[in-house]
Amino acid sequence: MLKIGVSLASFRMPLRKAITTASRIGVRAVEIEAVGDLRPSEMSETGLRQLRKLLDDASLKVCSVSLPTRRGYNVTEGLDRRISATKAAMLMAYQLRAPILVNRIGRVPEDSDSADWKLYIEALHDLAQHGDRVGATFAARTGSEEGATLAGLLKELPAGGIGIDFDPAALIINNFSATEALQALGPHVRQFRARDGVRDFSQGRGVETPLGRGTADFPALFGLLEDFSFEGYYTIDRENSDDPVTDIGNAVKFLNSIVAG
Repeated sequence: MLKIGVSLASFRMPLRKAITTASRIGVRAVEIEAVGDLRPSEMSETGLRQLRKLLDDASLKVCSVSLPTRRGYNVTEGLDRRISATKAAMLMAYQLRAPILVNRIGRVPEDSDSADWKLYIEALHDLAQHGDRVGATFAARTGSEEGATLAGLLKELPAGGIGIDFDPAALIINNFSATEALQALGPHVRQFRARDGVRDFSQGRGVETPLGRGTADFPALFGLLEDFSFEGYYTIDRENSDDPVTDIGNAVKFLNSIVAG
């Protein structure tokens, strides 16, 4: 039986309604975005208790906390502030009993001898150590580079300190192979982001699609995850949808059909 979660942001609803809808659709867990009223700086102990009760009443766990930032950790401007916000979100993830904090890390610098590379490694090393202290692992979303490049970066960091939030759609949209990326990154995957996409050659770019309607080979990807003994959540995420509730409900059925088949 798959452990299926959903990003609450995909519903584009107020928090309480999104939680109720997620429970009704039949997922087991939710991803919470640490933005707006749910920013760590806005969340009191009382607020955290109330959020945990809302989730408990809906029989939902938190599979991950997401911290979307405009820039990655490869950009010097505002880096200290970004690292501090990330650390606070990692602590909040732990307080919500979520195993991971997810964010994009920014494109891996090409020159490993550059000052940018050194700063980048220091920032990620700092986050890896912080995760070890607070009990929530930082998970980097895929998509900015091919899997082998990201796997090479992980070798420069403490073993297990940084995990992977594997997003096949982001890889496809950026013209990378999702299957090859998973072959390189499989041992590090902490969450599988159930998104799909396709390259639109007429427009010269990739686009997100409903799950199962893009070019991601989900049976092959699931087989690889099984080979790597993956035990995390398959978390549905729709960034662009005219009818997210229907799309997410269909995505739950699609994921279960792969296992049943």
